[in-house]
Amino acid sequence: MITFNDIQQAHKRIKSHIHETPVISSSLLNRWLGHDIYFKAECLQKIGAFKARGGCHAVQVIKAQHPNLKRVVANSSGNHAQAVAWAAKQFGVSATIYMPSYASAVKIQATRDYGAEVVLLDTRQEVDAAVAAASQEQGVYWIPPFNHEAVIAGQGTAAMEALQQLGQQPGQQTTDAVFAPCGGGGLISGTLVATRALQPQAQVIAVEPLAGDDAYQSYQAGEIIRLPDSPDTLADGAMTLSVGELTFEHIQQLDDFKVVKEVPMAYWTQWLQHLLKMHVEPTSAMVMDGVCQWLRDQNKPQQVLVVLSGGNVDAATMQKIWQTDYLSQEPDLQRFS
Repeated sequence: MITFNDIQQAHKRIKSHIHETPVISSSLLNRWLGHDIYFKAECLQKIGAFKARGGCHAVQVIKAQHPNLKRVVANSSGNHAQAVAWAAKQFGVSATIYMPSYASAVKIQATRDYGAEVVLLDTRQEVDAAVAAASQEQGVYWIPPFNHEAVIAGQGTAAMEALQQLGQQPGQQTTDAVFAPCGGGGLISGTLVATRALQPQAQVIAVEPLAGDDAYQSYQAGEIIRLPDSPDTLADGAMTLSVGELTFEHIQQLDDFKVVKEVPMAYWTQWLQHLLKMHVEPTSAMVMDGVCQWLRDQNKPQQVLVVLSGGNVDAATMQKIWQTDYLSQEPDLQRFS
């Protein structure tokens, strides 16, 4: 497992290249739910997602460790692709990104716009095989989307920053729980390490789409479970087939794990965009259903931190999200119980 020192060192390396995103809240939402919910707004991060942190850190580490570096390669359905492309451009490194053809159109185009070569393949299995083959070439180094120490350490800087920002607010009470989405597990792994160091009494809880619940199944089974096919879910940032060996070590240490259906995901995407006045991805928004599941079991007001992982949504996904208007149904803890 990575250490808190790894996260601190990662933050030193990347802080001049990324945004220190704000921690925000909605007084209206807090009144409706009866608890204090704070959001680390990584949708305002470079490339529109927390992945900029891990990508920026990994490119720097690889460049420093390998003087023969010719290019980096990565496999991703979206935000990691943009992160590696953006980071490689910052540090003068060539990048080739392998993406599934069904990935978000806006994320594919953004990856190209950052200067990377994009290779589209039909299935996630083909993508994974192609990037593995490319990484065997001399001077080519693979930056996986989650199963990499430098990536995990970089992602952990989001929760570290957020907890420090909360601690700087006058009269701020202790954080009771920290939530983050889980795809391959890089963000929740870094979040776990940062929280254990800064708020050891706080629970750390992952949230995943029910349609792609490989990480949840792995957490329950005590071994890595792999999905046979890419899941059909609005949460395109959590469409991984399985977690990695490194992230699974961290996932096993979580306090709880929640899964979310598609309707609550669309519901909370609409409401968070409305309440926070920000573009929020379904992968981020689904976490609020997990928060509500957890809060229903609490017998006193809680302070919760949610890592909003990103805000990149293409037009096709936005149309699906808004097929039904949920804004006439005010949030409450029992909405999808």
